[in-house]
Formats: sequence, C-alpha cells, structure tokens
Amino acid sequence: MIEAQATSRYIRTSAQKAGLVLDLIRGKDVNRALATLKFTRKSVAEDISKLLRSAIANAQQKDGFSGDVDRLFVSACYANQGPSQKRVRPAPMGRAYRVLKRTAHLTVQVAERPQKIAPVGTAGEAGKKRGRQSKKKNDKAKE
Repeated sequence: MIEAQATSRYIRTSAQKAGLVLDLIRGKDVNRALATLKFTRKSVAEDISKLLRSAIANAQQKDGFSGDVDRLFVSACYANQGPSQKRVRPAPMGRAYRVLKRTAHLTVQVAERPQKIAPVGTAGEAGKKRGRQSKKKNDKAKE
C-alpha cells in the first residue's frame, strides 16, 4: 500500500479555521475531496486543494504505485499551529492593542486502497447452497 504526504507551512490562516475544511475531506477519495474543496466557500480551501494535488503527485512518483489515481484516498489531514506575527493596533487614549496574525502548517496524507480480491467458489459449494434453499421451500410447501 502506497502512502504519500505533502506539507504546506506558514499558511496565513488559523489552524482552527483550516481544521474545519480539513474535516470535510478526511477519509474521502481524492477526486471527491477535490470536488468538495472546489465548492467550499472558505479561502483556505484553495490552499488545501493545491496541497492535495501535491500529495497525489508525490504518490504517483513512488515506486510500486499502481497508476490508478482513483484508488487513492485521504488517509489523514491535519493543521498544526505555526508562529504568530505580533502587530500593534492603536487604541483610545494613547494605548495600543496587540493583534495576532496567526499561521498554520497544513499536512495531507494520501494512501492507496487495497484491491478487493474475492475468492472464487467451486461448483460444489454453489450446488450445496441451492440445495439448502430448495429444502426450505419444500418445508414451507408442506406446511
């Protein structure tokens, strides 16, 4: 199973606001996640979309990748708090208020879903199942 990640650092948004958008795409297929981000009305959604495309490209470059992007899904995504820029805002009577301009470090991990391999049943097993079903029908007919 191939896993890849992409990290974007010092994004000019708070980690809490980015986390709201990341919660929307966690666990989804990458195509569905990109569609969700396209129609999300948050400014950070554009940055996360760019980051998700980077994670997909990183997965495609790994050895052992099957080549099928449709099997990729968002396995983990999170926003960590980055450094805050401190600014000063004038306040009444000569005072000053401190303004924090927050940043965030965003990380998106994608992984490949394992292929579902169904066991092939033998002809004898199929006949046994049919026999049980017909026996139940015969019991209902006797009643």
